[in-house]
Amino acid sequence: MYTLLVVLHVIVSFAIIAIVLLQAGKGADIGSAFGGAGSQTVFGSMGTPTLLGKITTVVALVFMLTSVSLAMLASRRAASVMTQPAPVQQPAPSPAGQK
Repeated sequence: MYTLLVVLHVIVSFAIIAIVLLQAGKGADIGSAFGGAGSQTVFGSMGTPTLLGKITTVVALVFMLTSVSLAMLASRRAASVMTQPAPVQQPAPSPAGQK
């Protein structure tokens, strides 16, 4: 189960990277970032979401779910140092005849 989730998480990670890189940015030209013409629309209304935007939302949701699931499974697997009893070390035996 844990290995399957890790594999799914890696695949979804690569998918979200590819999908985000495929999308065109809102302020595609550098002039709009510094007050050029049309800079008011950068933070304005987005309009209707595109298919790529919807896919990004679904993939991001799957990424978050796998992240939380892996964190929960890892916390169950790992034992705390505080809950484990400390190993008792036996004193080394002294050689016979020496005090």
